[in-house]
Amino acid sequence: MSDKYNVEAAEILASEAQHLPISEAAPIYEQLLATFPTAAKYWKQYVEAHMAVNNDDATKQLFSRCLLNCLHIPLWRCYIRFIRKVNEKKGVEGHEETRKAFDFMLNYVGADIASGPVWMEYITFLKSLPAVNAQEESQRMTAVRKAYQRAIVTPTHHLEQLWKDYENFENSVSRALAKGLLSEYQPKYNSARAVYRERKKYVDEIDWNVLALPPTGSQKEELQWMAWKRVLAFEKGNPQRIDSASSNKRIAFTYEQCLMYLYHYPDIWYDYATWHAKSGSIDTAIKVFQRALKALPDSEVLRYAYAELEESRGAIQPAKKIYESLLGDGVNATALAHIQFIRFLRRTEGVEAARKYFIDARKSPNCTYHVYVAYAMMAFCLDKDPKIAHNIFEAGLKRFMHEPGYILEYADFLSRLNDDRNIRALFERALSSLPPEESVEVWKRFTQFEQTYGDLASMLKVEQRRKEAFSRTGEEGTSALEGSLQDVVARYSFMDLWPCSSNDLDHLARQEWLANNVNKKVEKSGLPNGTGLIDKGSTGPTTISNPSAKIVLPDTSRMVLYDPRQKPGSGFLSSAPAAVVPAISSSLSTPTAKLVGGGSTNTLDEILKAAPPALVAFVASLPSVSGPSPDVDVVLSICLQSNIPTAQADKSTTLPTPGTSELSGSSKSHPIPNAKSTRDRQTGKRKGQEEDDTTTVQSLPLPRDVFRIRQLQLQKARGGTSSQQNGSVSYGSAISGELSGSTS
Repeated sequence: MSDKYNVEAAEILASEAQHLPISEAAPIYEQLLATFPTAAKYWKQYVEAHMAVNNDDATKQLFSRCLLNCLHIPLWRCYIRFIRKVNEKKGVEGHEETRKAFDFMLNYVGADIASGPVWMEYITFLKSLPAVNAQEESQRMTAVRKAYQRAIVTPTHHLEQLWKDYENFENSVSRALAKGLLSEYQPKYNSARAVYRERKKYVDEIDWNVLALPPTGSQKEELQWMAWKRVLAFEKGNPQRIDSASSNKRIAFTYEQCLMYLYHYPDIWYDYATWHAKSGSIDTAIKVFQRALKALPDSEVLRYAYAELEESRGAIQPAKKIYESLLGDGVNATALAHIQFIRFLRRTEGVEAARKYFIDARKSPNCTYHVYVAYAMMAFCLDKDPKIAHNIFEAGLKRFMHEPGYILEYADFLSRLNDDRNIRALFERALSSLPPEESVEVWKRFTQFEQTYGDLASMLKVEQRRKEAFSRTGEEGTSALEGSLQDVVARYSFMDLWPCSSNDLDHLARQEWLANNVNKKVEKSGLPNGTGLIDKGSTGPTTISNPSAKIVLPDTSRMVLYDPRQKPGSGFLSSAPAAVVPAISSSLSTPTAKLVGGGSTNTLDEILKAAPPALVAFVASLPSVSGPSPDVDVVLSICLQSNIPTAQADKSTTLPTPGTSELSGSSKSHPIPNAKSTRDRQTGKRKGQEEDDTTTVQSLPLPRDVFRIRQLQLQKARGGTSSQQNGSVSYGSAISGELSGSTS
């Protein structure tokens, strides 16, 4: 987002302008309103600044600029104050002007949920009008009654108060007449009140204080967009079941309010215009599109939508002007603008007009191969002239031989003609000029073509040539020349039919990935502290442009393919390779033997020397990892039985270090050679009990699941003292993690 949409800076400017003379504040307000043309609060401040110095002409001009685009109740009430102030000394003529201003205001914002005070002010104004004779009195009462009857069917915050006032008014005029009128309008009032309750739920989700900003994708903006969409859908459903004219007026009002806050959203403008068009108001839809292009002059999609509307109603010249505005001077026109204008000319003016423009468009520096493809396919599909289409493709081939996309489109065209001879010639010409890294899709299409048009010998020959071309650039070398079952699957599959099962396809995909990564090497980069890596993949080395950023690149050759057939709860020792198990015990004694990602051994030694002994012991107890993530249960279990020294530990207490036999499932009992700790446990002291729980659990063989460990801790915390006085507890296999549990 540009700095000109800085909301904080705009608020500061608006606050400063309030304390400046109008001559100095006016340029500030103009700057703010040029950026935020629908900010009603800035318009209101600007207008009030002119009203404060009685500058009536400037005030009228400002109202004419902002009122119809800012359907905001405080701004419109400011307008009424100005009108009443100007006409207060004009007598009957002034009263009539004020009444017209009220009618004008209610016609635009009378449907607002916050318009209750406006209706009350209007009714109060009507009651205050002087009546010289009985006829004028009758006219005044009729005007007041009509105002009440319009107000009580409009869902607003003050609906109940307006109904009470209307009851009092009718009863004060005539109780006999009031009974009939109130019974007539009671159902309408009840309906409006029910709709108000539903509408309020949607309106309360809208933030009415935000400024109209270009969308940035923030969560707050998305919530506002969704809230407005819900309000619009609610109003389009006509929940009050009013007549179509009143319903359409209310929907249009909601769209206008929405655009005050979503001013830079092209989808809202498009929805508003198309809603008018579907309702039969084509002229209004055109005006909406014109406003939309003024708000979003760089939106191409809105221009296309506008031109489509004009063309659909037969207005060819206005539509052509819109397309010409997309082309500009022709130098900076996009390829898409050329293509769409050619299609428009073909639809409206015929083949010759489209051909003439294509001849001019291909001379443009921004003309891409897409223009040639579009015009050639137009000649082939619409004009039914394959010869002209073929000539256009050939002319474009001289200019776009280096574009794989153009080659593929040309091949598709020749396939429609069933011209296999020219297709082979096209592939041979293209592959002789394209570099191997850009010819992947062309080779793929060539092999598919031979599978359709060729015999077995030609199929095998093209596949071998493709492998030879890629082997000269890949790291696999001669291994890429070897045949694989994957090639057979590709040759004998058709559409969504495969010569093997889905499990076989998964297996082949994993094998192909492993074969491509088995010989990859990871080299240490020249970054300081050995924190950077270079991954040499099939597409070449990935370098780091900013060495000071210390970015660590993952070693993709060490990644393990996800296999959905593995159960999440499977045991570590049963599913891991055999080589992983001894690696765990070896890592306990030699923490510097293996570095993840090829880091520097010297660097790790320096880190370990500077680290606290407890941290070194903790690192030494961690197991080796086979795969992208370790088994959480195994890591937690080894951490629990690790001998990590602490500052508070008793020096005379020596905890046993788990050996390899414990990892393999030994079920030995581990007594603690510390008389003082045992004596404390037997006396039931809290400190001794904590030491007993920690030491006993850490001395156990490797369990399978952490939940079992927590159960053991809880069991020892509750009844550990009695069980230790009567005998010893032995546990089952470390693999199964079961409590075999006898006390003797």
